[in-house]
Amino acid sequence: MKDFFKTAFASSIGVIIAFVILFSILIFSLIGLSLSSSSAYSPKKNTVFKLSLGSSIVENATANPFAKLFGEEQPLSLSDILKSIRIAKDNKNISGIYIESNLASASPATFEAIRRALEDFKESGKFVFAYADHYSNNDYYLCSVADSVFVNPLGNVALSGLVTQKIFYTGLAEKVGVEYYIFKVGTYKGAVEPYFLKKFSDENREQITSYMSSIWNNMTSAIAKSRNITPDSLSDFVNNGLFLNDAKLTVDYNLTDGLRYKHEVEASIKALIGLDHDDKLRTAGVDQMVSIKEKTKNHDDKIAILYAEGVITDSASSSPFGGTESSITEKVANQLNKIKKDDDIKAVVLRVNSPGGSAYVSEQIWKRVLELREIKPVVVSMGDYAASGGYYISCAADMIVAEKNTLTGSIGVFGRIPNATGLFEKVGLTTDVVKVSNYADLGDLTRPMREDEKALIQSSVERTYDLFLTRCADGRSMTKEEIDAIGQGRVWTGEQALAIGLVDKLGGIDTAIEEAAILAELDKYNVITYTGATDFFTELLEKQLDEIKLGVTKAFLGEDYELFKSIQQAKGVTGIQAIMPFELKESEAAKALR
Repeated sequence: MKDFFKTAFASSIGVIIAFVILFSILIFSLIGLSLSSSSAYSPKKNTVFKLSLGSSIVENATANPFAKLFGEEQPLSLSDILKSIRIAKDNKNISGIYIESNLASASPATFEAIRRALEDFKESGKFVFAYADHYSNNDYYLCSVADSVFVNPLGNVALSGLVTQKIFYTGLAEKVGVEYYIFKVGTYKGAVEPYFLKKFSDENREQITSYMSSIWNNMTSAIAKSRNITPDSLSDFVNNGLFLNDAKLTVDYNLTDGLRYKHEVEASIKALIGLDHDDKLRTAGVDQMVSIKEKTKNHDDKIAILYAEGVITDSASSSPFGGTESSITEKVANQLNKIKKDDDIKAVVLRVNSPGGSAYVSEQIWKRVLELREIKPVVVSMGDYAASGGYYISCAADMIVAEKNTLTGSIGVFGRIPNATGLFEKVGLTTDVVKVSNYADLGDLTRPMREDEKALIQSSVERTYDLFLTRCADGRSMTKEEIDAIGQGRVWTGEQALAIGLVDKLGGIDTAIEEAAILAELDKYNVITYTGATDFFTELLEKQLDEIKLGVTKAFLGEDYELFKSIQQAKGVTGIQAIMPFELKESEAAKALR
């Protein structure tokens, strides 16, 4: 027994020592990361900015030193990509940009922002080359802006069109004995359709077709203009499935400038900048580009950018495996309040990239935006999505700027409550209730809902929708009737939203910053990203620990991670929701070509 306690004690000490060592390694790694990230990069003459697009693109990515350990690709930061392109344009030692595209994951609005930055870069007279083994819709939309576009001889340009697919749970729910009580306002509010229909409603199909057609038209128009081809020729390539044919057809249709291997493209770039065949092509990635020091002057007046990205929820995941999938909580409201009190910040750009979520949290953030607007100008810059709750938190701003392909609107609310009576009967479970008031067990999933209970909940949903209409009407200087006519849960693209008055201008975050400066009457100012962290290392530790947790989660769950993420998000759904569920993706045939 004495030996047992000695062994147990020694093991405990070993675990503690191991934990201390691992924690120390973590701290030193974070310090090393912070020091390395702060060191400036100085490009040599004839350096080429290599934009490698092969992972997901998010608004802001945090460097994770443990990503490789878990076999995870680091996401790219849209803000870093745009900054890199701007620096490359002005830096005399950067000769041009070489895009190596490898099925990056992002929405059309994100690619639209990068594409516009590349168009601006080309005004410098520097070259842009693009290469891919295989182009998806989004990849090619972006890369078609290049001076020269090349594809692997065995690759292809998979321009197949856009598609939206949704899983409907109604049939499964019927089989297991579960039904859903649906409460909603909005003819087009399709978020709850999977729970009581087996296919898209006619209204939902109408709106999906409308916004997808708008996005696809924007993409194909830009491609046709950049490649100097007719819309009919491009339509012929897409609608006849020619992307599945020999890659030589991409040259015949002027979609590419040739079939080349990667080293041949690099050889062409070397020849263009005057290097010999045997010389090494000197390239710089995004990480190096963003560390190049820019010539800027320090001004007292500042414009702050505050990012609101992800589903709007009551609280971030508390699960040890929850990771840090971006979410919007009341923390954003608190940050807006702090910005209001900062006299150095003269204007604010709220970057919204959200499909919506909790109506209650949306209201809290809306209130802080309204209060902030009374002190200093607020301009909303919409990213991929700013719909439903995402539009709710945007509508109080002085001005709203959106990309053409931003998905916005979806002004509508819903709630759903399951009734699992049939399931309980199937498995032989029974429940009993003792209550002291008529509605104490409202929402109990083990019994059918009474008609008076349904009426109460529907009434609550309708009041929330009426409040949503009021917020939008006040913010957009429109009547509630006018908002209701374009509301009803309908999703619009930024281009469509401009025409109906839901946004004020088309453009990216740079446009929003310019408008904020005009509203604040600023000629000289600095742009800062507001985080609200108490100090640098607190912010760094929070971000790095979150990234490590996310990496562990993905490595542990593998292919099951996406399902797990959906379950985690569903667990956080409480109360009345204002959310848009749609997702654009490429066709299965296009994915099969990868």
